[in-house]
Amino acid sequence: MFDQNIYVERRRRLLEGMSGGLILLMGNGESPMNFPDNTYRFRQDSHFLYFFGLDRPGLAGLIDLETQQATIYGDELTINHIVWMGPMPTISSQAEQAGISQTAPFGELADKLADARKQGRTIHFLPPYRAENMIQLGQWLDVPAHEVRQHVSDELIRKVVSLCSIKGPEEVAEMEKAINITRAMHLAAMRAARPGIKEAQLAGIVEGIALASGGQLSYPAILTVNGQTLHNHYHGNVLKSGQLILGDFGAETDTHYAGDITRTFPVDKTFTPKQKDIYELVLDTEVACINACRPGLRYLDIHLMAARKITDGLKALGLMKGDTEEAVQQGAHALFFPHGLGHMLGMDVHDMEGLGEDFVGYGGEVERSTQFGLKSLRLARALQPGFVLTVEPGIYFIPELIAMWQKEGKCKDFINYKKVNEYLDFSGVRIEDNVLITEENHQVLGQPIPKTVAEVEAIRAAE
Repeated sequence: MFDQNIYVERRRRLLEGMSGGLILLMGNGESPMNFPDNTYRFRQDSHFLYFFGLDRPGLAGLIDLETQQATIYGDELTINHIVWMGPMPTISSQAEQAGISQTAPFGELADKLADARKQGRTIHFLPPYRAENMIQLGQWLDVPAHEVRQHVSDELIRKVVSLCSIKGPEEVAEMEKAINITRAMHLAAMRAARPGIKEAQLAGIVEGIALASGGQLSYPAILTVNGQTLHNHYHGNVLKSGQLILGDFGAETDTHYAGDITRTFPVDKTFTPKQKDIYELVLDTEVACINACRPGLRYLDIHLMAARKITDGLKALGLMKGDTEEAVQQGAHALFFPHGLGHMLGMDVHDMEGLGEDFVGYGGEVERSTQFGLKSLRLARALQPGFVLTVEPGIYFIPELIAMWQKEGKCKDFINYKKVNEYLDFSGVRIEDNVLITEENHQVLGQPIPKTVAEVEAIRAAE
């Protein structure tokens, strides 16, 4: 937990400007894998952690907007729990560390909410993402579980987004810690890769480092020779000479702040000329986009800058043609760059995504595009000091997508399909770093992680 005053101040700011009623913030419970006592590793809800800091299952927090009284609801451990799982601090003692003096058994929350409903008081809550919390909320609110999300509080969502988007120095420090652990994970993967081993061996190495550092992976590792599949969590392929390995993974600290870094490197000790051409184009794009990050600039505009740089570079390689601006306007570049440039980062690797990307990444400032590729941009709004975000351009050759576009004649004035078909076995390249927006500029978080061709080849040569 952070210092008590941090949680007190967060809750104070949460109450400012909110209409009346109650704010209900649900914690998470244990979730069984295949029978009740065999559970997944517990992960507390990020917003419950942000405002209350208590990292244990079976809790909920309630704040009365009229009295400004905060209460933690949860049940103390029985001797049976202690025998099997060991002792834990009391809920009341942990609540005090977060500046909360009032606790109550979990069962009393139902009566409290029922009384509020009888009085016609508003119960503000965030969109639930776990089935058990949907069911619980449905029972408390007397609505079917599948309709619970229709009753979420947009007012509370907007307030939480406004607070959580701006990272405090204690949060930035935790993210730098996560990124430095992530750095060690990437270096270990680069050093261990060689022809003849499975992707799973590299995945085991990087997850082991995350666990050994006292945390866990911040999301399931993408570590694959098939980097053209954007979220590829399969680790069964054997590494072969001539392939590229795309590693997109990060550590989560014990306070649950995340790192999210991508590096791409060859199975061999050096890049081939074709690999080097594409790699350096992605790297030049990433560096230019990072350098462009500053307060007041829309991330949408930085994304479009990336699209233009990728288009120009692919034109130079003979893969694209025609007018760059028109090609980007029509989305021709999305054949090779079908995702957004980046997203917010915090306790969630796609920070606050459960509240809705449009609330977090658009904020009413920008209308979301429906165009392929551009519609996948998670962050488009103007950057503000305190934002932490990812910058992660990529170039991919997706055989199925190429075949479909070519058959349809899509963007044929901008794409040299004959040349593109020479790259069907290329896979993909993505390079990603995590960036803090400062008062006047930006800061790349964490210790530098090798990413120039010379730096990557030096690591590979030393394996």
